[in-house]
Amino acid sequence: MTVDQLNQLMLISATVLLVAMGAVRLSSRTGLPSLLIYLGIGVVLGQDGFGLDFEDAELTRTLGYAALVVILAEGGLATKWSEIRPSVPAATSLATVGVAVSVGVVACAAHFLIGLPWESALVMGAVLSPTDAAAVFSVLRRVPLPPRLTGTLEAESGFNDAPVVILVVALSAVEHAPAVWYELVATILFELAVGAVAGVLIGRIGAYGLRRVALPAAGLYPIAVLALCVLAYAGGALAHGSGFLAVYVTALVLGNSKLPHRPAVRGFADGLAWLAQIGLFVLLGLLVTPHVLADDVWPALLIGLVLTLLARPLSVVVSLLPFRVPWRDRALLSWAGLRGAVPIVLATIPMVAEMHGSERMFNIVFVLVVIFTLVQGPTLPWVARKLGLAGSPSPRDVEIESAPLERLLGHLVSVAIPEESRMHGVEVAELRLPPGSAVTLVVRGGSSFVPMPSTVLRRGDELLVVTTEGARDATERRLLAVGRGGKLASWLGTDGPAKPLR
Repeated sequence: MTVDQLNQLMLISATVLLVAMGAVRLSSRTGLPSLLIYLGIGVVLGQDGFGLDFEDAELTRTLGYAALVVILAEGGLATKWSEIRPSVPAATSLATVGVAVSVGVVACAAHFLIGLPWESALVMGAVLSPTDAAAVFSVLRRVPLPPRLTGTLEAESGFNDAPVVILVVALSAVEHAPAVWYELVATILFELAVGAVAGVLIGRIGAYGLRRVALPAAGLYPIAVLALCVLAYAGGALAHGSGFLAVYVTALVLGNSKLPHRPAVRGFADGLAWLAQIGLFVLLGLLVTPHVLADDVWPALLIGLVLTLLARPLSVVVSLLPFRVPWRDRALLSWAGLRGAVPIVLATIPMVAEMHGSERMFNIVFVLVVIFTLVQGPTLPWVARKLGLAGSPSPRDVEIESAPLERLLGHLVSVAIPEESRMHGVEVAELRLPPGSAVTLVVRGGSSFVPMPSTVLRRGDELLVVTTEGARDATERRLLAVGRGGKLASWLGTDGPAKPLR
């Protein structure tokens, strides 16, 4: 690549990113899923638009894997263990038993309704079975659902990529696939176990090290956290485990540990996840050829209706049989099975394996994702309201950022009070921080001052709290409790969250 070609590539890339960011604003106002706009950008740049010829399915799959690593890492870092912990058994069942049910139903539909051979039908069933982490995370941030549902959907979308990738790879390489079904099941369970162990080990070791090593610059902490997540993916994959499960578990452990500069870490991961989503969807839009999609619209509609109205509800009902889940929750979980980039990326795997009919399968999956994302995404808030499950937003936790003072054996804790926090109106003395900690500075309206015990805290304030090493955890728990319960935090039983996952 010459310097001029590099300059042209950078110009195009920067323009696409700026247009995509404008599309985010448009999608937030109109309710139109942003992924469709990103796909549209790729289509416009492609063969039927500006004429950019791109047909490299293998490169798309490889870059798609890399993007999914970043998206799963951001999802794990942003997920609160205390919220999803009660939902983990149900989410695990949805990610395993539910996937198996969905694969079977969609495979039968693909074979009997559109005439795919059983090998291709099973691959299509596997490709369409997982919910998409990026789509689910983005929608859940706009829809105030009960924590039990939010936790289930977040955990399911984080867990189900791992078994499905293993399944699609095995079924696409027909000549190398296990001879009997129980060998495939054993392989999936083994890889999931290796990935989970790798994720927990790397997450705990990484959290232990980051809490005790003062890096010379705050900007190094987000890089270190992302490096640990990538290490978990690569290490888990090289150990013949599920790298996708490893990266999600590592991010979940790190995100729920007392890491320094946690808001900066999450902000950095959020920005990278947006970049990964934009790049991935634009690339997938480039790979498709719109003028050949007309013949695959009706097959996509048929399979999509079976998936949405039969396979997903049946998988939810069957996988949640051991659990006491109200019918309204089951109905919403059935409609909230959003598909996005993951099925389209998975559809490139049989193309790379040169499986017969893989190009048609990719086109059907692409059309299906576009149509049903356009239907399900904007209507999910309406469905939640009709089922009586859409509540008002709960008070936001105060944002706490901790930086170690290695030589002084202490910590500087930065606390930001959001608009919805119940810390508004609380006096500094009423915080009742544990011994060894004190509020030393308040920043309000662009100016700072040293507070008195009678100083009343307000929305938008930023506090600087100095605490000893031994009092840091108790201080953070107390600040979170006051942010949730206000002056009566102790009386209301909100002394702080459960012990964080470490």
